[in-house]
Formats: sequence, structure tokens, C-alpha cells
Amino acid sequence: MRSYSSLIILFLFFGTLQNTYAEVWGKTGHRVIGVIAQKHLTPKATKQVNTLLGGMSLAFVSTYADEIRSDDRYDHLAPWHYVNIDQNTRYSEAEKNPKGDIVTAIQSCIEVLKTPTSSQEDKTFHLKLLVHFIGDIHQPFHAGRKEDRGGNSIDLFWFGKRTNLHRLWDTDLIEHYNMSYSELAAHLPKLTNEQKNDIMAAPILDWVKQSQDLANTIYDKTPQGTRLGYVYHYQNFETVRKQLLDAGLRLAATLNTIFDPADNG
Repeated sequence: MRSYSSLIILFLFFGTLQNTYAEVWGKTGHRVIGVIAQKHLTPKATKQVNTLLGGMSLAFVSTYADEIRSDDRYDHLAPWHYVNIDQNTRYSEAEKNPKGDIVTAIQSCIEVLKTPTSSQEDKTFHLKLLVHFIGDIHQPFHAGRKEDRGGNSIDLFWFGKRTNLHRLWDTDLIEHYNMSYSELAAHLPKLTNEQKNDIMAAPILDWVKQSQDLANTIYDKTPQGTRLGYVYHYQNFETVRKQLLDAGLRLAATLNTIFDPADNG
């Protein structure tokens, strides 16, 4: 009986790990986004962020929102990591989750950070969440379809190993590049200042549309049971890199607007 109970506990433990792993950009991706954002903060925003985070970097806190998911006090935050949108519907017309979604989560975090009466503890907490959620919203399958749980129900094979479409775009593509987050951040596309400004100026609904459009394209090209490898990696890794870069720039723009509004017009 004891042995049987131990097996059940072990099964539940690894099942929890698998579900968590399948619902995030992955540590590498989030930390890349944090590195990019940190480099594009204004001096005033940098000072405010350092104060709230006690000197910790954006890369360091970028996975906080996933790390607290094992704490049932934060169960209500689970829907804040994503939004489900039907293929032919835009977010503005989509049925909203009464428990919130990633768009309302980002807006709530921004509101807390901009409110003078918010406590420092609340601001620190919501800053950590914001860093993560702006990363999440740029993962195409965090704007995926409800019927397949954002690609989690679409089983695939990645170099012969079983995975799913969500996990593939969270971590498999990034990890196959075999670079640390700092190395990957240093090898993202080089942009002109004008290109960066265009990316940073895009409103949040454009971020959602960008991810949704990407997800719909990927869905069409990656049906259930597909076996993938080097060709798929080659064809799609530039898209992954662009999403990471866009997320980092937009995180910086958001924080600059919050903490240094005078510099942002």
C-alpha cells in the first residue's frame, strides 16, 4: 500500500511539472525579454525599477509569476497568463473570462504601478507580474484557441520526442538553439532606432493581434501528430527571436511610460 501511494505521489508530482512547463515561455525566453527591457529603460525608470526590486534585474524576476503558481494563494492568477480567442474573432469582440485574462492582467498591473497610493509591496508584486505577463502575451499560444487549450492538446514529435504545440513554442524551439539567455539576448535581430520606436509604440491590442495571427498561421502548418525537426526549427526560429525582441522592447516602453512619463511625451 505504501509503495502504491508513493507511485501516485510521484505521478502527480511529475504531472504538475509537465503542466507548468507547458504553460510558460520558458525561463530562457522570459530572461531574454528581461535583459532586452533592462537595456532600454530610461535612467529614471531604471532607478524606480531598482528601488522596487531591491536591485534584482528584470531577467531575475521574469519567472516569478510562474514560480508562485504552486502556491494556492495565487490560484486566482492562473487565467492572467493567457487569453483564448476564436480563430476569426479579435480580442475586442471576444467573450471575456470573468476571472480575467492576460490583457486585463497587464492593465491591472500598470494601474497599480501608476497609482501613488499603492504600497511599495503591492507595486513590487505587480511589477514582477507585469514583467512576466508582457513576455507571455508575445508567445503566440498565449493567444491561442480555447478548444485545444492554446495548443496544449495538439500532440507533436520534436526530434522524435513527444511534445505539444504550446510547449514547442514555449521552450523546445528556444532550448534547441543551445544558448544561455544572455547569449541569446546578444544575438537577437539588430534594429534601427526607427524600427525600435515603431515596435515600442504599438498598443496592447496590437500585441494580442500579432500573437493571435502568428498562432493561426502555425496552427495551419502544424496539425496533430506532426513530426518536426531541423527544418521546422530553421523555418521558425527567426519568428521566435522577433517575438522575444518585441516583448523586451515593449516591456521597456511600458515601464518607461509608468516611471518616466515626461520622457515619453
